[in-house]
Amino acid sequence: MKKDIENRDDIKLLINSFYDKVKADPLIGFIFTDVAKVNWERHLPRMYDFWENTLLYTGGYTGNPMEVHRRLNHAIPLTTEHFKQWIHLFTSTIDELFTGDKAELAKQRAMSISTLMQIKISKELGNVL
Repeated sequence: MKKDIENRDDIKLLINSFYDKVKADPLIGFIFTDVAKVNWERHLPRMYDFWENTLLYTGGYTGNPMEVHRRLNHAIPLTTEHFKQWIHLFTSTIDELFTGDKAELAKQRAMSISTLMQIKISKELGNVL
């Protein structure tokens, strides 16, 4: 039986499972592995901190994800399809692992973050998403 997202271990499970899917995904995987050349040993703990702060309000995250994505968009234009696939993988991972208020909040926050990034990237760089 699935439970809600309750602690850092739950967030680690979510993030690790999600990025396993991302790395294998034919539409967006290459962006992480070939374009951004993500250092997973550094990236994953940052994502744990980000989502722990976002869902459990720990205050443990500092960073500017918008700036990272702006720079990435210069290397490869990020499209609506990229964002849609990211959301699909993230929400389906949540649905596979968890149920409850925090799980729903995670899906809502992910959608809000994705939408905001798309708007800011398209405005600042004049891209058509």
